[in-house]
Amino acid sequence: MKALYSNWAALINIILIFSLVFILISSKSSNIVRAASSSTIIDDFLDCLHYSSILNPSLPISSAIYTRNNPSFLQALQAYIRESRFNTSSTPKPLAIVTALDVSHVQATVICAKENGLQVRIRSGGHDYEGLSYVAHVPFVVLDMFNLRSIDIDIPKETARVQAGATLGELYYKIAEKSKVHGFPAGVCFTVGVGGHFSGGGYGNMLRKYGLSIDNIIDAQVVDVNGRILNRKSMGEDLFWAIRGGGAASFCVVISWKIKLVRVPKIVTRFDVPRTLEEGATDIVLQWQQVSSTIDKNLFIRMQPMVYKQECNKTIRISFSGLYLGRAKSLVSLVNKRFPLLRLKAEDLTEMSWVESTVSYFIGNGNPLEVLLERTPTPPHSYWKHKSDYVKTPIPRAGLEMLWKKMIELENIFLQWNPYGGRMSEIQKNATAFPHRAGNIFKMQYLTNWVDDSAEATSRNIESIRDLYATFTPFVSRNPREAYLNYRDIDIGTNKNGSLEFAMDFFKGNVKRLLQVKAKVDPDNFFRYEQSIPVLVT
Repeated sequence: MKALYSNWAALINIILIFSLVFILISSKSSNIVRAASSSTIIDDFLDCLHYSSILNPSLPISSAIYTRNNPSFLQALQAYIRESRFNTSSTPKPLAIVTALDVSHVQATVICAKENGLQVRIRSGGHDYEGLSYVAHVPFVVLDMFNLRSIDIDIPKETARVQAGATLGELYYKIAEKSKVHGFPAGVCFTVGVGGHFSGGGYGNMLRKYGLSIDNIIDAQVVDVNGRILNRKSMGEDLFWAIRGGGAASFCVVISWKIKLVRVPKIVTRFDVPRTLEEGATDIVLQWQQVSSTIDKNLFIRMQPMVYKQECNKTIRISFSGLYLGRAKSLVSLVNKRFPLLRLKAEDLTEMSWVESTVSYFIGNGNPLEVLLERTPTPPHSYWKHKSDYVKTPIPRAGLEMLWKKMIELENIFLQWNPYGGRMSEIQKNATAFPHRAGNIFKMQYLTNWVDDSAEATSRNIESIRDLYATFTPFVSRNPREAYLNYRDIDIGTNKNGSLEFAMDFFKGNVKRLLQVKAKVDPDNFFRYEQSIPVLVT
């Protein structure tokens, strides 16, 4: 019966696609009758979407379309823009936004955009650091996935099906509703959409125990360049490999992910311990680099240096932020044995449930779990610039002191150093498209944010973070200088003129296979953006 159902579903999918293609041809023929001067790309695209209602007549696509003459167009566009640098009057705007309500709307958008030569930018949560999921400099439409956010939890099978428009917070909340001993390894920013987060890797504070999000994905539903709905079996292992860490937007549209839930204790332990340079922070950092990637894999300690003003003086204050999958009593003895310079005390620790820790790690203790359901960050809009690096050998004292000095000089920059080791060292670098595995001590994120919307403030802050990034050059990976796809950074290059330098930074030795998958599943390079995997001309 299962095989019969699968074959029947595939047959229906084929019939629907052929029906739509037939209507598109008929529509195109009728357009020829119209005077050429009255026909535009967007008109033809909208006509195509109108005819596509055959795919789901009970849920017409018209209610999901926003064009520039729609009074709610800007509201729909800006609702999921998290980087205010790309929310100005001069920022290029899409010709239309399709806020898909059903998978048939995704199919129609792909087919109609392809038919009319439009680029599609795919957005789930809007946290793209360079705005590439909703900005383009060619005629384009935005396919917004935020309405597709259902989450189905199956505790007996320890799995879940989560649609691309759901947020991490919604996923964590839904898991906790069903179980106190299950979780999922993903990011700490709970307003992030799972669509892009998972496809780029999915980094969180359980990675030393369970790896990345993509290491716990067992299936996916996607729409390919021909509008077909595929799962892991029908898409094949090559495409399934590529969309886990290679950025799915280079290949297809992800509708949903099937994930394997992981076991967590009923009680976990959190701590945040700040130390300044005057309190011996440099010595602590030297020891952190030695132990954070080799200590018990149940313990994750993020290190966050930032400039701290004390009356008339400026110094560096470093927060050591930890999650331990265990009780406080055992954590104190573990840390004091392996990481004694931190001087961790029982009063530094707070025990809580795993789901409470997902709130605590991002916004602190004492907040209700319902904040996980809030889809808009606080503040909702801000100006940011991010960069990333990987560190393979400990930075010596002289190097740290030089870096602290540079940070104090620049002021408005802070860092996040995220330890590796544990499960990350056990997974082969080509197991998924994400290559940054064994050999890394930690991954580093550079961040700067500002509120002044002037061009001068934007330029000053971006140049500052580039300056600090340059200062770190002797201490980070090289040939290539590795970068994390989800920490989008246009500075490292684009695919213009077939360049692959940016891809080597993101994917290292996995680039060749990604190029092969791209050529196979999207030979005309329909799914593209500035840092997508290109189709090379041979």
